[in-house]
Amino acid sequence: MAFENFRQVFTELKNYRKPKLCVAAAADETVLQAVRDARKEDLVDFILVGHEEKIWRMAMTISLNLGGIEIINVRDPLEAVQRAVGAVAKGQADLLMKGMVNTTDLLRAVLNRESGLRTGNLLSHIAVYEIPGYYRLIYMTDGGINITPDLEQKKAIIQNAVDFMRSVGLERPCVAVLSANELINPKMPSSVDAGRLKEMAQSGEIRGAEIDGPIALDVAINLEAAEHKGLESPVAGRADLLAVPNIEAGNLLGKSIMYFAGGKMAGLVLGAARPIVVTSRHETPYGKMASIALGAYSVVRNESNS
Repeated sequence: MAFENFRQVFTELKNYRKPKLCVAAAADETVLQAVRDARKEDLVDFILVGHEEKIWRMAMTISLNLGGIEIINVRDPLEAVQRAVGAVAKGQADLLMKGMVNTTDLLRAVLNRESGLRTGNLLSHIAVYEIPGYYRLIYMTDGGINITPDLEQKKAIIQNAVDFMRSVGLERPCVAVLSANELINPKMPSSVDAGRLKEMAQSGEIRGAEIDGPIALDVAINLEAAEHKGLESPVAGRADLLAVPNIEAGNLLGKSIMYFAGGKMAGLVLGAARPIVVTSRHETPYGKMASIALGAYSVVRNESNS
């Protein structure tokens, strides 16, 4: 199922049991605004870990009713992270969300061998965009964690994204491994890697997706552009996932979508035992709520299908 917008995700999530989200260092106003809005939509239940006095003060400012929400009073942000990660690891919550804490500190706790959510997989970021005028959500990886991934890391990044997309209903997503054009050029390393990743998919090293590359952005998302170039590909014009060559390309593409096209973004970290809601601090409450909904939907849908 390809969602047209985030609102469809909110609606579909309500067909499953209500999951629980644990927020690490929850004294963050935009995070609490997302909590408020998600409660109004009746999407998930919450555990808030953080400075309780600050949480209450912020909640009153933004008209968040904390009735029925479990609050674990931990003043130190790093300790709050440890407690929140532990709650998810012990099954007391279904997924984790970053509050007022550095992403590096959060992921360090996630990767802790004794108390974290480590799986042995590479951690990677997936962004999901709702773009005005575009007919469905589009996914992109990795514009948030891995700076200059090598070929094996790109393979792991794509597999993380494909597994997540399958968990939210895209049974065989189309993956476009982006470069400047469709020709492999030794002077353009991204094109060489893209060609190898396509071969890996054909040999079964990457599972569960149609993968093509190298492929340019216009060809990946616009069927007319693909037809104009005379390209025959199961991915051209139909890409569900845009796999960027490095974090710079992902950052530029993502911000172009948001600031030039008025797109809305959801963001998650993949590769841990459960999805982790990680968005930038300037992300809107709506974007944070969309991230919560997608992460929660992947958990409960996967659970119901297992």
